Amino acid sequence: MTEPATAKSELRELLTFRAGAQDFCIDIMMVREIRGWTPATRLPHAPPFVLGVINLHGAVVPVVDLASRLGLPPAEPDARLVIVIAVIGAQTVGFLVNAVSDIIGIRPSQVQPTPDVTSAAAGAFIEGVIVTEDRMLRVIDIQRVLPKTAEPAEAG
Repeated sequence: MTEPATAKSELRELLTFRAGAQDFCIDIMMVREIRGWTPATRLPHAPPFVLGVINLHGAVVPVVDLASRLGLPPAEPDARLVIVIAVIGAQTVGFLVNAVSDIIGIRPSQVQPTPDVTSAAAGAFIEGVIVTEDRMLRVIDIQRVLPKTAEPAEAG
C-alpha cells in the first residue's frame, strides 16, 4: 500500500497570492518569509519594477513590484500590501503583492499550458495555469522574474 505515499510525494506545494487584481502562485520552497509592507529605499537607475531595497535582518534586499514586472498596473505601496521574501539561487529578493491567500498542494498534471493570449511580458514568467473550483491561478517561475545581470561567457 505505497500508493498514498507516492501520491503525496507527487504533490507540489504552492503559495497563492494576488498581484495586480489577478491570482498567482509560486513554489513554497522558494519562500523564506512573508512580511508586511516596509517602505523601500529607492535606487538610482533601477528598472521601474524595482521599488528599492529594504533591510531584512541586517541584509539589504531588493523589492520588486511583481504586478509591474508582469506587465500589470503597478501597485501603490501602502500598509495593506505584503512582501514575499524569496530565495532565488544565492539571491534573496522581496516581491510586493496585494495579499497572500493560502498554500495549496497540486499534482503536476493539474498545471495546464499557458494560453497564447497572455502578454509577452507575463508569458515569459508564467509556467502554467491551475484551474480550481473558484479561481484560476497562474504559476510563476520565480527564477525567470529577475533580469539576468551578467550572462556567462560562451565557450567558443
